Amino acid sequence: MKRAAHLLLFKRGKLPGAKAWELKSRVGEDYREVLGQLNEILEAIDLEVKEVEDGGEGSRFLVVLKGTIKPVEARMMGWRIDNLAGLAITIAYIISKQGKAPRKEIEELLSEKLGRWKTMTLLDIYERSGYVAEEGGLLSLGWRAKAEVDLKRLMTSLLGGGQPPSDQF
Repeated sequence: MKRAAHLLLFKRGKLPGAKAWELKSRVGEDYREVLGQLNEILEAIDLEVKEVEDGGEGSRFLVVLKGTIKPVEARMMGWRIDNLAGLAITIAYIISKQGKAPRKEIEELLSEKLGRWKTMTLLDIYERSGYVAEEGGLLSLGWRAKAEVDLKRLMTSLLGGGQPPSDQF
């Protein structure tokens, strides 16, 4: 279990988590059972192990926040608030377009608020980080957005249908 926790909690390279084959080779054939036990321990500190499809490369497992965090705590994630806002806009736009949106439209939308240069940089960062995936000029949600973002809650908050999160994301 210790090895599984190290693989999932410590970032190697630019992407968080570990692929299924890595866990299988380092933890053993029963890695799913070990992850279940680890999940029970992490639940006490508001974290959980999630499995997501990694763009046709098999499954990836990562530890994500189970609940919510305060905006002040969001600063500790290493992202600027305007970059997080750009990501929220990008994800919401993709969802509103039934899962795929032309990159040009998102670039125009973001550049109105963030500027052209920053928009191009941010979209590349979102893609490299796994939050969006591009195929043929169309952007769709990436594996990381599906794992880390509560899409239903994001859309409810943006549409004003839910309780406004005054102190939480």
